[in-house]
Amino acid sequence: MALSNSQPSVATTPAAGQTSPLVMRVIGAVALAHLINDLIQSVLPSIYPMLKANYGLTFTQVGLITLTFQLTASLLQPWVGYYTDRHPKPYLLPCGMICTLVGILMMSQVGSFPLILLAAGLIGIGSSTFHPEASRVARLASGGRYGLAQSTFQVGGNAGSAFGPLLAAAIIIPFGQGNVAWFGLFAVFALFVLYAISRWYANHLNLFKLKQGQAATHGLSKGRVLSALVVLGLLVFSKYFYMASFTSYFTFYLIEKFDLSVASSQLHLFLFLGAVAAGTFFGGPIGDKIGRKAVIWFSILGVAPFTLILPHVDLFWTSILSVVIGFILASAFSAIVVYAQELVPGNVGMIAGVFFGLMFGFGGIGAALLGHLADIHGIEYVYTLCSFLPLFGVLAILLPRTKKA
Repeated sequence: MALSNSQPSVATTPAAGQTSPLVMRVIGAVALAHLINDLIQSVLPSIYPMLKANYGLTFTQVGLITLTFQLTASLLQPWVGYYTDRHPKPYLLPCGMICTLVGILMMSQVGSFPLILLAAGLIGIGSSTFHPEASRVARLASGGRYGLAQSTFQVGGNAGSAFGPLLAAAIIIPFGQGNVAWFGLFAVFALFVLYAISRWYANHLNLFKLKQGQAATHGLSKGRVLSALVVLGLLVFSKYFYMASFTSYFTFYLIEKFDLSVASSQLHLFLFLGAVAAGTFFGGPIGDKIGRKAVIWFSILGVAPFTLILPHVDLFWTSILSVVIGFILASAFSAIVVYAQELVPGNVGMIAGVFFGLMFGFGGIGAALLGHLADIHGIEYVYTLCSFLPLFGVLAILLPRTKKA
């Protein structure tokens, strides 16, 4: 796959940094790479019921698999972003995908819990290099439409997360763990896509360096910016603790409460993740038009009535509500990332790394903690407890208004 480098030359004036063209084929390629990256990652929770049965794992051990993956991703991402903000590494993207490829091939062959954790950790390392770098490239190609670029990039990942369980149900669940290796073909294809993206990025480093010099225009004090970032962190906590209950345990919830088969429960998870992908896409462009703060406020607090009802309804309404919850809740993340990048200009990679890191970190800690609670109190208790988390959305009232907020 080749991305043309015949872009108009970028002027070396500050104005050019503001008026660089929208390059949709680059944003589309980054979104495609994100789709493949997250499709591969989503195989992990998709095969949890199989791993649990094959190796006699507890819910706590299932949570530890997620924790290992999420922590290797979350702890490294901010540092990768911080370093590459100052020392650009255009070809880091395909290097990270090699780690993911090794991890997914290893997952198809491992026969013990410690090796499962090692394979999950390798997949997490691949993720730690992908998200801050790919997010930076999407922003460089945005032409100033940052919400559109971030949401297009993010919707690729959410689409991959949605299709992963569906493919796992068709390829892995019926035929066994060894068939995880087929997903390595996606990783090989992603290597070619990421190499093409890296070539475009390497030929536009002057644009990257120009944008690094942009100064903050929001007029907020350092203390006000810091407090806003803390609030955004708490909102990410509430969103991804709740999301962890779905991505890691929704299949178990449906199997236990409604006696569904593994394949049927995977279909319901696909519907939820598909709604997440759709919600993600709409969140960015809407934020460009009406402001990030309004999107953040509605996305997290607005979903609370539906999460509170979910644990008390039948299978039909569980399916409906899961789609509604996924659609509304997903629109927040793109708005949060772009809002934070506007608060701290010139640190695109670090901010993307921090918030993707928080996403993975809170998701991993949530999965481990919720798995432990499920072992003690049952899976239905977990969903009742998590239903209150979106009420954290009221904290959005503390966010200051910026030019685009």
